[in-house]
Amino acid sequence: MLPSIPVLRGGQERTSRDTRVLRDVHGAPLAEVHEAPALVTKLTVRAMRQASPTARDERLAVLAEAGRLFAKGTPGGQTPEEYCRIQSLASGVPVSVARATLDRIGNDCALLGEVVGRQAPVGAGRTARWVRRGRVFGVVAPSNHPATHGAWLQAVAMGYQVAVRPGTRDPITPLRLVRALLEAGLDPEGIALLPGSHASADALVDAVDLALVYGGEDTVARMRGNDRVLVRGPGRSKVLVDGPLDDATLDHLVTEIAADGGVRCTNATAVLTSGDPRELAEALAERLARLPVHPVTDDRAVLPVRPLREAEALRAAIDRSLDGAVEVTARHYGDGPLGAVGSNAAALRPAVLRVDRSDHPGLGVELPFPCVWVAPWRRAEGVGPLDDSLALTLLTDDTALVQEALDSPGVRTVLHGRVPGWWKDPFLPHDGYLGQFLQEARGYAAS
Repeated sequence: MLPSIPVLRGGQERTSRDTRVLRDVHGAPLAEVHEAPALVTKLTVRAMRQASPTARDERLAVLAEAGRLFAKGTPGGQTPEEYCRIQSLASGVPVSVARATLDRIGNDCALLGEVVGRQAPVGAGRTARWVRRGRVFGVVAPSNHPATHGAWLQAVAMGYQVAVRPGTRDPITPLRLVRALLEAGLDPEGIALLPGSHASADALVDAVDLALVYGGEDTVARMRGNDRVLVRGPGRSKVLVDGPLDDATLDHLVTEIAADGGVRCTNATAVLTSGDPRELAEALAERLARLPVHPVTDDRAVLPVRPLREAEALRAAIDRSLDGAVEVTARHYGDGPLGAVGSNAAALRPAVLRVDRSDHPGLGVELPFPCVWVAPWRRAEGVGPLDDSLALTLLTDDTALVQEALDSPGVRTVLHGRVPGWWKDPFLPHDGYLGQFLQEARGYAAS
């Protein structure tokens, strides 16, 4: 009998007549997922509105304990190592990413009071109060990286009731988190896990006060203009190399492109250079092609693994985007760009594409493995080719360009120089502070 991924509402784990089988990257059954129909989703949100508010200190104590349980405990009887194994098999992300996420969320939960406190404007004091915009927050979660679930924990810290519709490939991480929160003492009506179809996800967004939705271009376009919905779409993170190409720079570029299997929205997908793009592309290809192919649960795994047909479709997406680009890594793979790992699964080897102009459409392509486009850049072009970046790393001494990037609304995070592991900083805004969306300043005066 397969393990069960339940609907979790009102503190109770429930079954459903609507089920699907969660399969691993090889196609083998991992678990039976029980899905909440749209009506159940709406009724769950209605019940959550009746939850009694809890004091801030109580919420933060619960979150700190939940972080400890998530990292080191056995919520639902699941050990940390079993979580890592099944999460990596389901998502196709290297098992080391799940292990790092245990520690990261475990540590960050203890800091959430300070994290959300820093998001309040300086003026929120004597004449203003920084308060919630609503009561119930919905999350349509992704499956690309388990640490993305750290974002909605901030909403719990702010006093929201939170309903999560997990990603189809990774219901494992949010289930462990929700179980840890309940075990730590969170009000049962304060949290819900609602696996479900796209219709159920839409019902969740309609029912809650505010929602965070992860998705691709179609989702961004569909939700644009809805001030109740915060959409987090493709990152298109970029790096500018405006200086010498030395070993330290290449090492940093490889990390920015390929860390965590290249599945984060903050992994670099375009590198522009004021130097020789051919030299840079060749050097990157030579280094990235060394990344080994291993099964996703192997401690040495560094590349994502997908079912063979999915892997082939992802590689085909590159072919459709070439438009004159040169795939520099091709000559490094005698047996092709997909590395076989067991039955019916393949590791996605890195791809480096060289283009001859900074406005090539390939610079907007983002795929869930190490895939980077290398292009020329001239100072006269300014920030233009670097815009529309969730994260922009500027390896340059040009402070005027850094300021220009900071002034560009399309650049959400600016990294000046080689900043190691910056994406792990819990205080660094990710596409702005979540508090900017969930909270607002209201005037206050008292006699």
